Amino acid sequence: MRRPVLALAVILGTLAPGPVWAGKADIVFVEVRQEDTGTWAFAVTVRHDDRDPDHWADWWRVRTVTGRELGRRVLLHSHVDEQPFTRDERIRIPRDVRTVVVEAHDKLHGLGGAAVTVDLSKPSGPSFRRRGP
Repeated sequence: MRRPVLALAVILGTLAPGPVWAGKADIVFVEVRQEDTGTWAFAVTVRHDDRDPDHWADWWRVRTVTGRELGRRVLLHSHVDEQPFTRDERIRIPRDVRTVVVEAHDKLHGLGGAAVTVDLSKPSGPSFRRRGP
């Protein structure tokens, strides 16, 4: 007797609208520019189906390939009517770091959407471009 009730609950739960449908936040594109020795300007484009006060992309970060966070851009509100959206941040990158990973976080799922790996020594690559010298 319990199985049909459980099955019905699972079916209704998957059909019900709600924040779980928004999925994880994805990095769409990254533009970088070296401002001075050690400081880089990142313009990061994020896509996320922001839904409500409990489910929206709330920050993106730049980290090393080994996972050490180098900087973060906190997003103060949802972007329901602006998708995808781009936000800038200046981040200090140690001289010995040539490759960084840019990833986004959302309030419900955390990290895990599409990330972009940026080789700071190259003028461009998959989903990134470096401006300037």
